[in-house]
Order: sequence, then C-alpha cells, then structure tokens
Amino acid sequence: MKIESINSDVYALDLVRPYEIAFRRIEAIELVVTRVYAEDGTFGLGAASPEKHVTGETNEICQQVLQKDQLGWLIGTDFRSLPAVCRRLRAQMPQTPAARAALDMAMYDLVGKSMRMPLVEMLGRAHDRLATSVTIGILGVEDTVREAREHADNGFRVLKIKLGHSVEEDIERLRMVRHELGRDLLIRVDPNQGYDAQHLQLFVDQTADLKIEFIEQPMKADDIASIRALPDDVRRNIALDESLLDSSDAIVLAAPPAACGIFNIKLMKCGGVYEASRIATVADCAGVDLMWGCMDESAISIAAALHVALASPATRYLDLDGSFDLARDVVTGGFVLEDGMMSTNEEPGLGVTWTG
Repeated sequence: MKIESINSDVYALDLVRPYEIAFRRIEAIELVVTRVYAEDGTFGLGAASPEKHVTGETNEICQQVLQKDQLGWLIGTDFRSLPAVCRRLRAQMPQTPAARAALDMAMYDLVGKSMRMPLVEMLGRAHDRLATSVTIGILGVEDTVREAREHADNGFRVLKIKLGHSVEEDIERLRMVRHELGRDLLIRVDPNQGYDAQHLQLFVDQTADLKIEFIEQPMKADDIASIRALPDDVRRNIALDESLLDSSDAIVLAAPPAACGIFNIKLMKCGGVYEASRIATVADCAGVDLMWGCMDESAISIAAALHVALASPATRYLDLDGSFDLARDVVTGGFVLEDGMMSTNEEPGLGVTWTG
C-alpha cells in the first residue's frame, strides 16, 4: 500500500499543571500532528514535540520540515517497507528527530491498521503492562509533599521528582516526602544535568537511607568521562537521558565499563519507533535496563512509546506521563491507565482515535 498524501497541523496546548525543571519553566507546548494517508483513505497518526535544549530541533524547524511541500519524496512510497523507509527518513531529515518520529509512528500506525493488529503485537510483545512514574517539578518542600500526596491518592505508586537547583534543598524535599508518605512509594529523581561529581556523591551519601530507585542524568550530557569515573555502584544506579540520542550513542555508552545501568529512550530524541527499537536491541544485548520517557506530548506519541516499550525484553521502567497534564488533546485512546499501571488497548496500530 502506498502513501497518497500527508497533512500536518500545529497545535498550541496548555498544561493544567505548569512545572519547573533545572533549566526552565514549562507552561504550554506546541506540537505538530501528522496524518499519513494511504490510497484507501485510511490514515496513520504521528505527533512531534521537539526539545531544542536536548536535540537542537526547534518548533519552527520541525514545523517547516513537516509541511506538505517538503514531503513530496514520500508520496507513492509503500509504507509497509518500514525499515527501508525509516532509513530514508534519517538520511533526508538527519537534524530533526521529532519530525522523523511523527512520520515514523504514523507509518507504523498505518501498518498496524492494515494488519488489524496493535503495534505491540506486530513488534512482538514482551510485557502486558508496567507502572509509569508521574513527575513532580522543582517546588518548595510543602508543595512537593502536597503534590506527591495528590498523585499517591490518585493511584500512582512511582514518583519522579525533579532536582538540580540546590543539592541541600533536594535532599530536604526527598526526606520530607519519605517522612510524610512512608516508604511504599517508589521514588526516582532527575537533576537534569544539575550536579557535578562532588554534588552527586554528596547526594548519594545523604540519601542512602531513602530508597531512591535511581538517578536520571545527574551530570552534563557530554561529560561521559566523568560519569564513567564514578564508583561502580553509583554508575549502575544512573539512567542516562540527554547523553543518549540514538543507537550510536547507545553503543558508546554500553561499552565496558558501561556508563550507566539504565538507558532512557525517548522517541523525540531518537527519531521514532524504528530507531528506538535499535537502541533497545543494543541495551538487551549489553545487559542495560530500559526506561522509556517522554517530553510533554500528545497521547499519540505516548502510545507509540508504550507499544515499543512493551515489546522490548529489556524494559524495566516507564516514565510516560507526558500527556496527563494537557488541557486538551487531539485524540482519545492509545493506552489504558489504571492505578498508575499502563497497558495498550486492543485497537489496531497505535490504538488512538482522531478527534481534532
């Protein structure tokens, strides 16, 4: 089946819960939703939510390359030849991974619909469902505890708490959350590159009794040498995010001694389902665990990430809360969320329904 046409539209979506991370405050997002049409009129859905601070891809560039007049080279392509088409996408759009991801997942959605199968079954299901964390931005101590309690009351059992402004304040916040909510909740933390090696060691030493699940990207993304120089027990408890963009990075990071124990894969960083699957294969072969993360995104791309995550034997963690706080979305469906556990629905492809 061949691609008949491609349409892309830009949506500005507010967040109902703005938040702050180590280097900026986020109150709204702008994303591009792409529909790839087959000859029979069916269409696959994709969504791009670029993060210029990580990949250098701006909203403006992403929107430009996804316009109809830029994608004529895809018209007439048989979308069932997915590996070949995805390799061509990377060659044609090397600097815009979020734009690539939108097209990539739309074609995977189309193939799933044509086969009348959920994408996870096409890829080879390894997990039925997993718990996702829900994120708390950088807040004062009382607000952190209040938000943590709210999430716990809503059934979430895994919290990801953003850190990175002050290691002393970070430790105080975590101690108070543990004191107020007990030790049953899982807590993972993300300093967003806000620590150096000295601050990281201080944090590890001072939180040893707090049952921190793992630490995401504590140090600068390009300072791999310093990360490798950390003690083995610290390094194994690190998830690398901004340091890992694609499968080439995965090979470097997994080389002995492995720079971390966990890879954080995001479709918006790597370019979509195809490249994410390649990273997952590297991790599986190297004995590195996988966490699947996201930006602030539509349920379209969250569903795509969930499908490929549940198809990887190396997957241990989900951090796929990027659509939870959108004031509105352009689709329904895509996943089932019950007491913090995420699973796919039984619909073909990504399992999302267009509402516009």
